[in-house]
Amino acid sequence: MVLLQPDPFLNELTSMFEKSTEKGSVWVTLKRSSLKSKAQRNKMKTAGSPIEYRCLVRATDGKKTISTSVGTKDHQRFQASYATILKAHMTALKKRERKDKKKATGTVNKEGDSKKKPKKA
Repeated sequence: MVLLQPDPFLNELTSMFEKSTEKGSVWVTLKRSSLKSKAQRNKMKTAGSPIEYRCLVRATDGKKTISTSVGTKDHQRFQASYATILKAHMTALKKRERKDKKKATGTVNKEGDSKKKPKKA
């Protein structure tokens, strides 16, 4: 597994999505991590120093695995770029079936006309 900076990670993720358009899938997982061992975290807790948690993002297509770590400062920018990539490459999803509005309004009784307020003369 390769730990990349956020921008190269997004570039690699884009290329993974493009390679898997014909056949295959891409799995992306997000996880909270401090990138420290359990012993180091316990020492930091007892010392009273705060633990900085980061977001660990991993992506794999079954053959290649890439990952990145995103801090709190870069989180908003990363999420916006990540969302743009996901929207652009989710083309295989089926459209949602919606009810026709014309059919729904055609079944309403014509009593709605009688409920209108009468005009004053």
